[in-house]
Amino acid sequence: MISREPTIERLAIARSLLLEPFGLDESHLTQALAEIRAHKVDDADLYFQYTRSEGWSLEEGIVKTGSFSIDQGVGVRAVSGEKTAFAYSDDISQASLLDAARTVRTIASAAKGGKVKVTAPRVAGSRSLYQGVDPIATLDSTAKVELLGRVEGMARAKDPRVQQVMAGLASEYDVVLVARADGTMAADVRPLVRLSVTVIAEQNGRREMGSGGGGGRFGLAYFSDEQLQSYVDDAVKAALTNLEARPAPAGEMTVVLGPGWPGILLHEAVGHGLEGDFNRKGSSAFSGKVGKRVAAKGVTVLDDGTIEDRRGSLNVDDEGNPSQRNVLIEDGILRGYIQDSMNARLMGVKPTGNGRRESYAHIPMPRMTNTYMLGGDKDPQEIVASIKKGLYATNFGGGQVDITSGKFVFSASEAYWVENGKIQYPVKGGTIVGNGPDALTRVSMIGNDMKLDTGVGTCGKEGQSVPVGVGQPTLRIDGLTVGGTA
Repeated sequence: MISREPTIERLAIARSLLLEPFGLDESHLTQALAEIRAHKVDDADLYFQYTRSEGWSLEEGIVKTGSFSIDQGVGVRAVSGEKTAFAYSDDISQASLLDAARTVRTIASAAKGGKVKVTAPRVAGSRSLYQGVDPIATLDSTAKVELLGRVEGMARAKDPRVQQVMAGLASEYDVVLVARADGTMAADVRPLVRLSVTVIAEQNGRREMGSGGGGGRFGLAYFSDEQLQSYVDDAVKAALTNLEARPAPAGEMTVVLGPGWPGILLHEAVGHGLEGDFNRKGSSAFSGKVGKRVAAKGVTVLDDGTIEDRRGSLNVDDEGNPSQRNVLIEDGILRGYIQDSMNARLMGVKPTGNGRRESYAHIPMPRMTNTYMLGGDKDPQEIVASIKKGLYATNFGGGQVDITSGKFVFSASEAYWVENGKIQYPVKGGTIVGNGPDALTRVSMIGNDMKLDTGVGTCGKEGQSVPVGVGQPTLRIDGLTVGGTA
């Protein structure tokens, strides 16, 4: 539910961290925005941010790294047509605000002259998807190191072939304040935690690696022993599976993707192509296709920033717009794109709550939140059993996509060779090559086991990284190219 009440509470926290210590209040923000609007601009905003982050890593029982940092600053933006002018400073003061405002307004050619009507501040509505806790304060340093020690102990106890264990814990407390030219004031208080574990297992002189982990927007109490054990089980299983793996075969074949994290393929191959900026410029393979069939029947893809406690979720985006549940593809038909404010205005549509930026030192752009495909009606075992000869990929490493052509390349970190519906043996070194829009038309079976990833995703675009989520059910895709070494 969207309400102004949570925004009022978050604005109070943001003021106490980002305005009051520097002798600022809303009147100074209004003055800075009025300076920008003295020249004719289509939009302008101020983005204040305070971030406290901490990281710990343990290797072979020894604390390898311990880091703590505080960063704060303000980004000032003016938009005129397709042009953006942007300035930022880690010095939060009235002087730097006005200086930045006068700098960015030069994007507009002519001053209006005379008086500028100041828009009265208006509190934006927002969601309440996570508590505004400071996760760093939810455990002391000793307890955090002990937590990582428990992870190592669990991994070593799981199997004698486990030779090395590396565990990491990252926590972040992020407070943002957005003031827009139309008078909108929005704020968010964003916790974020992530635990990761990597193991190296050895057998007969062969060493293989596996990893696990997860997190979200909550405190460190989430990492119960039961939760830690599930991450360890994933990591050890992956490493031991790869110890038995044979070289992956190559060629065109049926590929079945497991549920959850393999949705990263969907994120890269389809999600980026549905971002508004690429479609406005006509550079996406999906440009101009709203209302047309772009995928097989049954394929429904959402970008949903409103799922409670998820890594990719936001109460408001980085432009002060409430996050939304956006249906991008419905039963194979393209319904819309992911939008920030500028691209939405230029395309004549509404923003979708997807304006995101890495920090106050970056401009916002349309970015994904939690991107996933809805489940179908097939039993996952039935889908695997339907493979005559092909690959069953249950986990992925990295991947990349060319937005214009839609071509993608992915490396499978855990995969199996299947013949006549039976899993034969694990394989490694397999890369899945395809074309995103084409691959969506080749989906022939959709499982009833949709699940989201465990909370580890980070997405890069134009040099900016933001936390995201992915998900999907078990999927059968016919005629994908697999590059292998066999």
